[in-house]
Amino acid sequence: MNRLNGKLAIVTGIGSGIGKGCALRFLAEGAQVLGCDLNAQAAQASVEEARSAGHVLHSLHPCDLTNPADVDALVAAALRELGGIDILVNAAAWGAFEFIEQMDYQRQWKATLAGEIDVVFLACKAVWPHMKARGGGAIVNFASANAYEALAGSGALAHCAGKGAVLAMTRQLAMEGGPHGIRANTISPALVVTGATQPRLDHEPGFRETVLSKMMIQRLGTPDDIAWCATYLASDEAGWVTAADFKLDGGATAW
Repeated sequence: MNRLNGKLAIVTGIGSGIGKGCALRFLAEGAQVLGCDLNAQAAQASVEEARSAGHVLHSLHPCDLTNPADVDALVAAALRELGGIDILVNAAAWGAFEFIEQMDYQRQWKATLAGEIDVVFLACKAVWPHMKARGGGAIVNFASANAYEALAGSGALAHCAGKGAVLAMTRQLAMEGGPHGIRANTISPALVVTGATQPRLDHEPGFRETVLSKMMIQRLGTPDDIAWCATYLASDEAGWVTAADFKLDGGATAW
């Protein structure tokens, strides 16, 4: 416990899934956390859950991370509520899952790239000068197993492109941040059971079996699996870790 004691963190996408898992874990490890989500009701539910565990989870909701004005408001809220920014966890994302022949350019392709790439760029750009002023910080971004390989039968063209871009972009951020003490790393999960993935698991015949067939550890991921790794990357334990990618995938990409 207290691995993040005294740290000041922004965590996006706290309404569910990985973002929620990271926010709650960070609080348990002693960080002060400001979260956000586009879904105001889900974000408020996470705030209440944190309160029931004896923690204060600050939140700005609704917050559209594709809107620069909303991102600026998020950073301003962090400075106001927390007093600074040591950690940024870019967990929020949105993507359309479709094959190329069915994919609509504006509504699915461009929206996915905005929901997976722009949200990372805008948040990193907004926190950057504040991390520099504090003498450093830790950025945790999320790529994906899909940045490395395609999953047979899964229409994920835009998602593969978006997460591959996050992987490459984070290496560049690490290079630019090095002189300022800013570390940037990625986590690349395979399928994690969240509110976004559960419908596919429940209703798409054979999908769960196809995903599990790639894994050496025969279970799907959980938000807590990811939150433990994010805790390490955000902590001083990872002080010499930057431009790294952590594959949390049950061994799926090692075949």
